[in-house]
Amino acid sequence: MAPIETNLELPRNLYLEVTNRCNLKCKACILYRGSWEPARDMTLDELVRITDQLPQLERMALHGIGEPLLNADLPAMIRHLKNRNAYVYFNSNGVLLDENHQNELINAGLDELRISLDAANRQDYKAMRDSDRFEQIMSNLRSMVKLMRRLQVSRPALSLWYLGTRENIKALPEFVELAADLGVNQVYLQRLVYFQDDGGYGLATSDKTLVASEGRVRQRVEQGQNLAKQLGIQFNASGLTSPLESVQTDTRNHHPWQGCFRPITLMYITANGNVLPCCIAPFSTSDYASIILGNVFETPLEEIWQGSKYRSFRKSHQTATPPRSCRGCGNLWSL
Repeated sequence: MAPIETNLELPRNLYLEVTNRCNLKCKACILYRGSWEPARDMTLDELVRITDQLPQLERMALHGIGEPLLNADLPAMIRHLKNRNAYVYFNSNGVLLDENHQNELINAGLDELRISLDAANRQDYKAMRDSDRFEQIMSNLRSMVKLMRRLQVSRPALSLWYLGTRENIKALPEFVELAADLGVNQVYLQRLVYFQDDGGYGLATSDKTLVASEGRVRQRVEQGQNLAKQLGIQFNASGLTSPLESVQTDTRNHHPWQGCFRPITLMYITANGNVLPCCIAPFSTSDYASIILGNVFETPLEEIWQGSKYRSFRKSHQTATPPRSCRGCGNLWSL
């Protein structure tokens, strides 16, 4: 069990939602059912004021719900954080990753860029993301790989992310081949998150999960894993485990959430300043009010971190009946 402490060290790992606006409406995203909060961009000044409250900040994710490249302050935010020696990364759908953005991200010193793609071809992309931008994203990625080779730089490290469902898992080996063709040497398989308490939304429903059909899933994941090895691709899961382990149910552990370290090591802040326990929580419960632990525009960050709402959440988290957002989760999700 993760320890319950009353006076925790401030987090060194922060998720900051630089915008909750997006240029897509993907069928497995929470925005498909409608945003929890008003549309808003975080400003550079707000990011500075928030992160100045974390003197030991080491790792910074500039994403949440929304497309980070829509925020014009993003390159300046990255430069500020790199001046503080933080490791900086974010997820993007890649639609806006044109040559101008490529140069801005490289020059700002971004450490890692994760492209959420979920498909290996136009047809599957349309089915998952209800968009015809697949070829545009492919062109953007080829252009960025070419630019980085020309400049002889290794940062940002590029990776492709695949949200696995019962429908699209068959194309996982094709996705690995696509990464190799693009010159991207990292692929991540990500588990589907859905509302536990009302059945879900869009494609984010219990009947779409990979664990619902482990035999067939295992075969596809093994194929992807073997192919990745042949092609020199790093094939990872979106958590502290292997791809195969990430889609299997551990029936020996009836309370897997109790091993999760997030409530005591990291913080997630939305574009409106609301503090949440982690980046998964908004996707896994329809009781949004229950996961708001404070607001950084109203209360100092340390006061929220050490406050009664956070302490109550941590205490409940270590019981057999944790907060709703944790009941379908575990300890193997992504950082």
